[in-house]
Amino acid sequence: MSLVRTRETVAAEGALIARGLRYVQAWRGRTVVVKYGGSVLARAGEGDGGDTVIEDLVLLQGAGIHPVLVHGGGPEITRWLERLGIPSRFVQGLRVTDEATMEVVEMVLAGRANKALVGRLTAAGGSAVGLSGRDARLFEAAPLRGAVDLGRVGQITAVHPEVVQTLAREGHIPVIASVGTDARGEALNLNADHAAAALAQALGASKLILLTDVEGIYQERNGERTLLSVLTVEEARMLVEDGTVSRGMIPKVEAALAALAGGVPSAHIISGEVPHALLVELFTEEGVGTMIVRQREERA
Repeated sequence: MSLVRTRETVAAEGALIARGLRYVQAWRGRTVVVKYGGSVLARAGEGDGGDTVIEDLVLLQGAGIHPVLVHGGGPEITRWLERLGIPSRFVQGLRVTDEATMEVVEMVLAGRANKALVGRLTAAGGSAVGLSGRDARLFEAAPLRGAVDLGRVGQITAVHPEVVQTLAREGHIPVIASVGTDARGEALNLNADHAAAALAQALGASKLILLTDVEGIYQERNGERTLLSVLTVEEARMLVEDGTVSRGMIPKVEAALAALAGGVPSAHIISGEVPHALLVELFTEEGVGTMIVRQREERA
């Protein structure tokens, strides 16, 4: 390799580092709410991508950014229900949650899954504190009513983010299980996407990032599946209406739209299995997933 080539390489690498540092400086002191999907959590450690989520969160914390992690745990809940001989039933993607199922949901989410994430963050050099939405009445909720009785499935009615703000201010990563509390102090099973969106609004977060097991929102164009890098609110709604967004992606888009309606500037749907996708989405113009914004503009 020639000396000129070496200088060119160094210059290119330096420009890339400088750009990344400018992004980091711009984000210092801001809050980013990250939802860690149960499908990603179940496969964490099986490949290169899952483990980097933890590393990325610790790096964000070290850079003076305030990451807040909200998690689900659906696959792990299903496995424990199977062990206990309790059948799983879903209606429109929501788990029907009777009293016995709620005990398992809380055991897995607020116990095993939550403490496993806290342990992994600690092992990676971070400082994390585990909570559920019942702690300090973080997520107040009421039973979700509909044509089918879902049991102890809740919808959030109020968010009290003070405990999360205190932990973040003191240098900890809050790790929050998607369980809420009703007016009697009893547990309710919450959709983790919706819980993350509600918390992002209450915290005045700069971004909501939904980590899942797909790269983002795709659309068929000329016989090929194309990843949609940027969508406006109206475009996202149209994709839900025409069926392009379906099944498990619907609650993610609903959560993103709710966050935007509540003042969060942008929401992102990205793969938690792509190495360092979280950092790339935050600190590059191109990003790696789908960003939803109120009005179309260049990624930043």
